[in-house]
Amino acid sequence: MTPVLTKNAMPPVGPYSQAIKTSHAIYCSGQLPATASGELVKGNMPNRTEACINALSAVLAEAGSSLEKIVKVQIFLTDMKDFTEMNEQYEKMIKHKPARSCVAVKELPKGVDIEIECIALP
Repeated sequence: MTPVLTKNAMPPVGPYSQAIKTSHAIYCSGQLPATASGELVKGNMPNRTEACINALSAVLAEAGSSLEKIVKVQIFLTDMKDFTEMNEQYEKMIKHKPARSCVAVKELPKGVDIEIECIALP
């Protein structure tokens, strides 16, 4: 197992790696809507969704993978009213339709309203 850390995505906010790379998969931790310096992205849900996916892309690139190699995505929203807007942006960025789940949660770190994690092939 190899921890993955890139300067091109928000640093972890706790004692965990941005991802763990194994011989068979890359397990990406949830990415918040933030810049690489950790500044939270404001704006609408499409902007925040894009920020999360861009962060996943940066982590996957550091691990030698890409968005196109994602096999499973999990999305956390604090309100399902944001599902349609999130989904529209998601579909623009992740076109190959990996397995996915999306759940509503009470709250997320840093007070954000979306977090996205994934599993990808190396």
